[in-house]
Amino acid sequence: MNNFLVRINEILIGGNRYKLLLSGLGVTVQVTFFSAIIGVFLGLILALMKLGDKSKGILRFPYIFASAFIDVIRGTPSVVQLLIIYHIVFRQVKGMPAVFIAIIAFSINSSAYVAEIFRGGILAVDYGQTEAGTSLGLSKFQTMRYIVIPQALKNAFPSLANEFIVLMKETAIVGYIALQDLTKAGDFIISRTYNAFIPLITVAIIYFTIIKILTKLFNAFEGRLRKSDLR
Repeated sequence: MNNFLVRINEILIGGNRYKLLLSGLGVTVQVTFFSAIIGVFLGLILALMKLGDKSKGILRFPYIFASAFIDVIRGTPSVVQLLIIYHIVFRQVKGMPAVFIAIIAFSINSSAYVAEIFRGGILAVDYGQTEAGTSLGLSKFQTMRYIVIPQALKNAFPSLANEFIVLMKETAIVGYIALQDLTKAGDFIISRTYNAFIPLITVAIIYFTIIKILTKLFNAFEGRLRKSDLR
């Protein structure tokens, strides 16, 4: 046991390599947080586009675009999307930070899944709620904003929370664009110490701990939402 602790000290503390993990964790959290925020915003827009009128002239184009976009994003690996955005879309843009490119890539990827989550949440709202809003003199936009979407958010929250957790784990591929996140930091330590066990187990423990904490927080918030519905 003492030898194992000494080995941990040599690999992680020696040379201040633990700072690489902390720095990588910061990148992982940054990419996940901003990608989730932007993904939710884009996902809501895509969901509304897909729920729009798909049978009348020009109004059909938003539905076609949203449907095609969601199909393409959900039908291709996230790592391929990341590489396309990095090597093709931003190839000629010099000085573009890799973290910014990663946020764009994961925002786009997440938005497709969030769109379907929102669409399901909106469809789960009883149509009588829409009729009630109309009877009160609200416009379609006001009914959607003040009545339907708030209820849809409650319906979709468990799936949105799960998408956030999945998104955090998916960001482990940003090393493909030379961005040093938590996983890449662990890989860097392996290349310097020639020891894979301790760095990889440490990275796994960090991911597990963060996701466990997030899960507890999301469950607590979901519980409060359910209590508010029962009042």
